Amino acid sequence: MARVRQSGTSLELAVRRIVDSLGTAYETNPNDLPGTPDLVNRKNMWVIFVHGCFWHAHEGCRLSTIPKRNRDFWKKKFSDNRQRDKQKIEQLKKLGYSTLIIWKCELENENELKRKIHNFLTRHESPLRIKDS
Repeated sequence: MARVRQSGTSLELAVRRIVDSLGTAYETNPNDLPGTPDLVNRKNMWVIFVHGCFWHAHEGCRLSTIPKRNRDFWKKKFSDNRQRDKQKIEQLKKLGYSTLIIWKCELENENELKRKIHNFLTRHESPLRIKDS
């Protein structure tokens, strides 16, 4: 598990390309915020987390499976991951940040994902800063 990439994943890079195409400024992986969000805009107080469906146990997703071996370990691991995610989001909300979670499975429909991100950003950005897509 130590070899699993934490940042700069293909999923994260795809989300960055979408956000870049919308003309929105952000920073990546600041370690001074709870949960080390993948994308952050401190001025407009929003964060985006890019989650793998497997590691973050995306409920109801076909990509979220429990390995057959050592099931108790994996069930606890996924439960702990979900609980930690929930706590970090609550901490960010207390700091005034709005959060968006992007799941790996959402990349299957890039147009819908772009719409979702655009809608989130337009609620939190100055309308003059976002390019129409």
